[in-house]
Amino acid sequence: MALIRRLLPLICFLPSLLPAQSIDRDLLEVTIPQLESMYGAHRYTVTQVVEWYLARIAKYDGIYRAVCAVDAKGALATAAREDAEAMRGGSGFQRGPMWGVPIVIKANTSIKGLVTSDGWKGFVIPGHELTAPADATVVTKFRAAGAVILGQTNLPDFAASDTTRSSAFGRTGNAYDVRFSPGGSSGGTVTSVTANFALLGTGTDTSNSIRMPSSTSAVIGVLPTRGLVSIAGIAPLDWLLDDTGPIARDVTDAAIALGVMAGEDPLDFRTAGSAAKAQAGPYTQYLKADALKGKRFGVPAFILAAKSLRPETRERFMKAVDELRAAGATVVIDDSILADFEQAVGKIKTWPYHFEGFETFLRNFGPAQYKSAAEYAKAVGSPLSPMITMGSGANALAIQSDPNAESNFFGPQREALAIYDATLDRLHLDGFVYPAAQMPPPDETMPQNGQLSSGPHSDTGWVNPIGVPAVVVVGGFYASGLPFGMEISARSWKDGDLLGWAYAYEQATHHRHPPVLVEQGLLPTAR
Repeated sequence: MALIRRLLPLICFLPSLLPAQSIDRDLLEVTIPQLESMYGAHRYTVTQVVEWYLARIAKYDGIYRAVCAVDAKGALATAAREDAEAMRGGSGFQRGPMWGVPIVIKANTSIKGLVTSDGWKGFVIPGHELTAPADATVVTKFRAAGAVILGQTNLPDFAASDTTRSSAFGRTGNAYDVRFSPGGSSGGTVTSVTANFALLGTGTDTSNSIRMPSSTSAVIGVLPTRGLVSIAGIAPLDWLLDDTGPIARDVTDAAIALGVMAGEDPLDFRTAGSAAKAQAGPYTQYLKADALKGKRFGVPAFILAAKSLRPETRERFMKAVDELRAAGATVVIDDSILADFEQAVGKIKTWPYHFEGFETFLRNFGPAQYKSAAEYAKAVGSPLSPMITMGSGANALAIQSDPNAESNFFGPQREALAIYDATLDRLHLDGFVYPAAQMPPPDETMPQNGQLSSGPHSDTGWVNPIGVPAVVVVGGFYASGLPFGMEISARSWKDGDLLGWAYAYEQATHHRHPPVLVEQGLLPTAR
């Protein structure tokens, strides 16, 4: 009897011996709260869950090419450590908010010991890889919360495309139909998340790179208020416009992940004071099914008037507007909404400070052999791409010491933001709604308008220069079976309210359904 009592905690910890069909059923489309409940009931160990995701990547990713680097060794080591901690902790063990949650990280975001490819072949040259000496701030936060990092997701070179073709790793396909684009630049993450290669992942966004790809793949993409989340350790495209946020299959998971990612960071000056400005966490407290009741949204006139807006996208958006109204919101469509806004945004100049961002990144997160663009050129024998060295040379500027920074950037940014806020005030609006992309995902196996597709294009880049938050929700599906995404933006620092509206729309519509993946390639030469 004494022996049984000593073995009882171990026996209780062992997961149920379930057939493969059971774990497939339990983990496909699983959410963070559901997974945590399974852990609490000792249904699965973290190791079993991680092994399930790794097996799924191995089975399907040769077709979809979303995960450019799998860190099985690191993921399994983390899982084993967490399982041991849970066993030692017994019934009183306290889990972090993302304990045992398998995630993927976009490959422009530093993970200590792994190569930050940034999608570019020049950073994966044997012997000269951009191997990260430290974790990016958001990666550090995920680890502290208990997340398990499965690997890195593909992106186009320097995150500078509306589709996901990488000179380092090739093309990523859309999980709903591999022939079609998943958008860019966070196409690797959206395909990974919607295909259940991970529970959630990270994206980065300079102009539309979280939101537009999320719209192609029936996932939730969150662009936080700029300054809510640190971008330290992320290879920049244009660091004054760049942001990072979570990509998830439902709003609750996105809210949990955003709460983990948020916080001030001395390595990112734009996060200073964010704790006092931001709505208090946890963000799950804002997720209420009636959050849309009594809310008012406007549709930016320049988006509905855009020549690039396809008829089928307009039709799907207007159905989403009807759904918002059915959920209790008012949607105002008026030609005066943000009529002069685009011109104001166009006055915000970030290019004088472009090079400062990448030099800072290399100094803090570059490998030992090169901590600057000049050291890269010396070590490798060829320069960095002009895409990321814009503004370099003797006249390179630092924004915090440049006497013209007020007229170049900060002043025009305040003016454009004032127009945005004044429109909300004038029409008593809470936010804006619009299509996250102006067209369905294109077929990348055949020319579009006589040329190779460069992805589904989006007219949502105006959000980044003013730093306001936005979220993409699953807005339904086109007749083709490909997803449509609706975007909602809000006032600065109203990230909690924004997620509440997204949650209420999600609960009112339940549009998402997972893709049916294929095991044999349709595109042996499509890269």
